Order: sequence, then structure tokens, then C-alpha cells
Amino acid sequence: MSDPQPESASRRRDVPVGVVMVGMAAVAWWPAFTLGAWGDIFFDDILGLWAASTAAFVFVLVERRPVGGRLARALVLLLPTVWLVLNFTISGETTDLAVALVDLAALAAVLLGIPFTLWVLVRVVWPDFASQTRRRTKWLIAGVVLGIALASFVLGLHQAHFLTCEDFAISGNSEPHGCTPDPSPDPSPVE
Repeated sequence: MSDPQPESASRRRDVPVGVVMVGMAAVAWWPAFTLGAWGDIFFDDILGLWAASTAAFVFVLVERRPVGGRLARALVLLLPTVWLVLNFTISGETTDLAVALVDLAALAAVLLGIPFTLWVLVRVVWPDFASQTRRRTKWLIAGVVLGIALASFVLGLHQAHFLTCEDFAISGNSEPHGCTPDPSPDPSPVE
């Protein structure tokens, strides 16, 4: 008869990994979809990222770890703040270079800021995650979240195939370019 303890302990270790994977995917899908559907990431997603990354930034600065690693992580967590400061300091009437800098900061804030902020938040909530999780499992999590983000982007690009303009309007979103108009009801005969 085999001992059920190792299987039970293994299952308990897998549950937090699943929670991390699902949580990260749930955060990443909407910005990826909006980028596909509207060609833009909405301000509330970027400001939500800014809020989370700023809180993570403060935590990283005060955590009890060697300074070198903390400073590197803190600098990456500042990317959304850099984007926000650039938006305040560079007006819409400036040079193409200034606008390009703002766009580059926004791209960096999203592409680096979202995954890195999520990773730091996982480490805040589950400090032993890095040491208790195998490298293969970490790559699996990253692959699944990236796959869902890419699939969401593609779904956003092709939203007209499975959503209508009314779906967007009812949900409180603007209608993206190329959305499918609602089929008009058949005119009823007048009696």
C-alpha cells in the first residue's frame, strides 16, 4: 500500500501555482484584447498598472533583501510612473521625438511593467514562490499567461467575427473600428 501523503503534499503545492497562473492570465487578457480591438490600451488599465507598480515599488524599497537586486526591480517598477510623468511634461504640441518618447515609455510600461509588476506582486503575496517552484513550472506559468495574452490580442483583432457593435455598447465600451453592426430585425407586416 502506498503512502498518500506525498501526493497530497504535491497537490497542495500545485494549488498556489494554479492561482498565480489564473490570476496573471485574468489581469493580462483585457489590455491585450483592447490593443487588438481598438489598437490602444485604455487609460484605466495603464493607471491600474501604475497603482500596483507604485505600491510594489514601495514594498521593494523597504523589503529586507540586499540593496542591489532591490534597486534593479524598483527601477523596472517605475516604468509606469515614467510614462505618467512624460505625459504631464510633454504636451501634444511638441516634436515628434517627444511624442515618440511618450509612446516608447507607454510601450515599455505595458510590455515590461505588467508582467514584472505581476511577478513582484506574486513574490509579495507568496515570498517563497521562487525557491519552492521549479524553473519548469515558472516557464509554464509564463508561457500560459503569454499565450492567453497573445490569443486575447488576436481575438481583439478579429472581434467582428464573434461580437457585434451592440455587445460593446451594452458593456459600456465604445464600438471598435470594424465591429459588426447588429442584424436588423425583419420588418413586421403592418396590420
